[in-house]
Amino acid sequence: MNKISIVIPVLNEASTIVSLLQYLTENSLHANIAEIIIVDGGSTDNTLNIVNHFVQNSTNDCINFHLINSLKGRAKQMNAGSLIATGEILYFLHADSYPPKNFDKLIINTVEKGHLAGCFKLKFDSNHWWLRLAGWFTQFNWKACRGGDQSQFITKTLFKEIGGYDETFTIYEDYILINELYKRNQFIVINHNIKTSTRRYKKHGIWKLQYHFWMIYIKKWLGASPENLYKYYQKHIT
Repeated sequence: MNKISIVIPVLNEASTIVSLLQYLTENSLHANIAEIIIVDGGSTDNTLNIVNHFVQNSTNDCINFHLINSLKGRAKQMNAGSLIATGEILYFLHADSYPPKNFDKLIINTVEKGHLAGCFKLKFDSNHWWLRLAGWFTQFNWKACRGGDQSQFITKTLFKEIGGYDETFTIYEDYILINELYKRNQFIVINHNIKTSTRRYKKHGIWKLQYHFWMIYIKKWLGASPENLYKYYQKHIT
C-alpha cells in the first residue's frame, strides 16, 4: 500500500504551523500517512517550541511526527526531509497552505492510476478579482501556471531519479523540479483546491508582488543564474 510522507519546510512559522498540523491530522486517514516531517531552517521565533509542544501533546498516536533541523533554504530543507521519509510518495507542503479534505486519498488514487507527480489547483484566501483569476488558471496543466503554493506530490523513486530539489536555487526551486517533471510528461493537476495564504500579497501589495514574480520568471527564462535571481528577490521582496 502506498503511504505519504508529508514534508513541511518552516522558517519562523510560529503563528501558522500548529493550525496546519492539526488540519492535516483531522483531514486525512492516518493509515495513509507514513509521517509528517517538519524541517526547520533556523527559526528565531518560537516555532520549534510550539511544534515540540504540539507533538508531545498530540492525541494522534497513529501519526509519526519528526522535527529536524536543516540549513536554510526550501530546497535544502525539503531534500533533508525526503532523506528520512519512509513513504512511497513524498508530499511537499508550504506552512501556510491547506490541501483539500481527503488530500491523502486524492494523491494516492492519482498515483495508482499512473500519474507519478502533480499538485492541486490553487485558491487564495482572498476575494480580490486578480487573485481569484490567478487561482482559476491553475486548474489547467500549463507549466506557466505552476508554483510551490500548490504543493507537490511525487513518488520517492521519481524524486530520486531527478536528483531532488536543486539546492543551487535559494528561490525558484519548485519551478526547476516542475520543469523536469514536464520534460518527462509526468505532471497532473488534481481538480480540488488547496487554499493558501495571501500574507505576502498583503505585505507588499498585490500588483507590486505580482510584478516581481513575473520579473523573476522572465529573468530565469532569459538565463539568469540562481545567484542573480536570489539577489533580485532579496532586493524587492524580502
